Amino acid sequence: MVQPVIVPRAGHTISRQHIDQDALRVLYRLHQSDFAAYLVGGSVRDLLLGRRPKDFDIGTSAHPHQVKRLFRNCWIIGRRFRLAHIRYGQKTIEVATFRRLVSAAELAAPEGPLPAEDPAEQGDATAAKDLLLHRDNTFGTPEEDAFRRDFTVNALFYDIGTFSIIDYTGGLEDLKSRIIRCIGDPVERFQEDPVRMLRAVAMAARLDFTIDPPIDAAIASHRGEIARSAPARLIEELYKLLRTGAAERAFRMLAERRLLEPIARELQKGSGEDLWRSLARLDAYRARFEATPDTLTNPVLLGSMLTPIGYASGPRVAVPKDGDPKKGPAPALGMLPLARRDVDRLVQINGLQRRLVDMTLSPRGRRALMHRGSFQESLTWLEIHGGAPEALEHWRGFIEAAGAIEPPAEGSGPEPRRRRRRRRRRPARPAT
Repeated sequence: MVQPVIVPRAGHTISRQHIDQDALRVLYRLHQSDFAAYLVGGSVRDLLLGRRPKDFDIGTSAHPHQVKRLFRNCWIIGRRFRLAHIRYGQKTIEVATFRRLVSAAELAAPEGPLPAEDPAEQGDATAAKDLLLHRDNTFGTPEEDAFRRDFTVNALFYDIGTFSIIDYTGGLEDLKSRIIRCIGDPVERFQEDPVRMLRAVAMAARLDFTIDPPIDAAIASHRGEIARSAPARLIEELYKLLRTGAAERAFRMLAERRLLEPIARELQKGSGEDLWRSLARLDAYRARFEATPDTLTNPVLLGSMLTPIGYASGPRVAVPKDGDPKKGPAPALGMLPLARRDVDRLVQINGLQRRLVDMTLSPRGRRALMHRGSFQESLTWLEIHGGAPEALEHWRGFIEAAGAIEPPAEGSGPEPRRRRRRRRRRPARPAT
């Protein structure tokens, strides 16, 4: 058993004023019900660094169904590991039971129907040697939960019962040294989940930390393992990375380590000044906002990554013999699947740029453009990549003069005038 480093309230800078009120409500109710309740992971790291966390995740000794009994607004999700999602309006607080790292023998043992990609289902004799985690539904202690996490700076706990920081893995020292260090052997941890290689680089870029040399060595020798990850998961990780405000630094670091090559050779090959300038403009736009703005949609992010490497109209898609591209193969970049609606919207965004910078366009033509479904995203693209501040300022003035683009919210405008109901004339009675 490892003796943790415990920092009392007077020894750290985390204040409950900086924690989301709904997350505090969940923590307090779990604690009052005699369960351990910790703020965990990246939220503790970001609060200690003086940054605003994107999410407030909670770890607890309560099992998912015990959490559900405490909260009426709770839903249990997941199969690989069951999680409790507690919803407050549009916000979701994720609550996970403390879990431990499962062994290869436990992974090989059947637990209900397994996913199709599980080696045990395919009768693979080497299933016990496959370290890729297919199932992780085993509960544990806070210490076991800390050691199954990926990096030391992500394994810090904030205890709502004592308001103290609990550190089992040396994360506080690594936070002071500004270094990303793996918990355990990096080679083994990356074989369990190859996406951790991508996350290590993304976290170092976002926090401006250095990467521990053993992590770099493990990436150099096992970067091909990332191709075993789910493609949909990889594209979501790249979208998250593009929204961080440190996309240029992160993609430079990925290209230096040739981590983009197993994912998409086109990205690795196209990594150059054009891509760096595009991502720098994206980062400059993101830096203007405290939180990620809704204007950074997937098509805008996709275009910022694809246009500089020669895909101005989205990835090339083979057209079948009948000439209908919608019946052809889904668009993809290397092994990354791309939603067809995002690719189609990117084509529309690029197609509108010429008309947006046309200062001679009539007021009627401008109003027609404003009603296009892709207008808002096209204007965002013009602001980030257009390099036409005069046209952008002209559009802002025109929009302000023309009124809001979106229809008024329900209840915000005057009530519509009620139509008076006409009285039905009764037929005349015959004379008696």
